[in-house]
Amino acid sequence: MRRSSRARFDVATGVDLGSRKQQEDAIVADFPIGENCGIAVLADGMGGHSSGDIASAITVTEVFAELKFRFNSLAKRERDIPNFLKRAVDGANRSMRHHLTKHPEARGMGSTLVATVLVGADLYWVSVGDSPLYLHRDRQLKRLNEDHSMAPTIDAMVASGQLSAELAKTHPERNSLTSAIFGNDIARIHCPAQPFPINTGDILVLSSDGLQTLSDDDIERVVHRNRKKTSAEIADALLAAVREAAEPDQDNTSVTVIRLVSDRPIANEAMAQGTAHAAPPTRMVDATEVFDAVDLEETVEFTSARQATG
Repeated sequence: MRRSSRARFDVATGVDLGSRKQQEDAIVADFPIGENCGIAVLADGMGGHSSGDIASAITVTEVFAELKFRFNSLAKRERDIPNFLKRAVDGANRSMRHHLTKHPEARGMGSTLVATVLVGADLYWVSVGDSPLYLHRDRQLKRLNEDHSMAPTIDAMVASGQLSAELAKTHPERNSLTSAIFGNDIARIHCPAQPFPINTGDILVLSSDGLQTLSDDDIERVVHRNRKKTSAEIADALLAAVREAAEPDQDNTSVTVIRLVSDRPIANEAMAQGTAHAAPPTRMVDATEVFDAVDLEETVEFTSARQATG
C-alpha cells in the first residue's frame, strides 16, 4: 500500500425529486477543513409509501455513524478501512432487521448503498446494489464499483447475440437487484481490499440509479464539459441534464461530486471543502431526522452497542 499524500477536495451533494411524490434517496458527505480525509455515503431506498425513505435513512445513518466514530483512526489505520466499511454495512443490515421485527408491515423495505472513504489520494469504497460510483479521468468516464442488478447479465446476453440492444434497454428485469440491504443475509458486497489511487483533476460521482436515465456517454459529456468548474456546478449540470431528459416516470436522483483539487503538500494553506447543494429539495440526513422516522430506543441501542464493541 502506498503512502497517502496530503489532499484538497471540493465536494458537493444534490438531489432531485423527479416525478415521485417523496424522496427515497439519502446522502451525506463530510470532508472537514484541515483534515486529509473525508467520507461520503449515499443510499437509494425501496419499499413504497414511507418504507423506502426510512430504509435509506437507516442505511446512511448507520454507515455514516460507524465511519464517523472511527474518523480519527482512518489515516492512522488505513489498512483497516475495508474492515471498517464492511462493519458499517453489517451494522446497517442489523439495524434494518431490528426495525423490521418491530414494524412487520414494512417487510420488503431495503436500500442500496455506496460509501467512500478518501485518505489523501487513496480511495476506498463499499457498495451493495446498483448505485454507481463513477470516475472521470482523462476525458473518460469509468464505473468503479460492481452493478448488483440484472443489467450486467442482460448486457452479456446482448454481447453474445442472445438479445438485441434495443430490447435490453427496456427489459423488465433490467433494474431488478441481485443484492441489497434488506435485513437478511447480503448476497454480494463490493469492498476492494486495496485502495484505488486517484489523481489531481479526477472527478468522482456517487449517484442513485436515477442518474442512469442518462447514458454513461451522456454523463461523461456533462462531466467533461464542466470539469473545470466547481463540484457544485458539476452536480447542478448533471441534475439539470436528468430534468431535461423529461422521463415521465423519473426516479429520485441523488449525486455527490468529489474533485481532487491537489494531492501535493500544501504550505500555509487551509485544505478546502465545498459542500454546496445543487438543487432542491436537498435530502441530507442527520440523527434528529432519523430519530423522528425510526424508533429512538432502537437507534440508541445500536449506537451504544457499536461504541461498546469499539
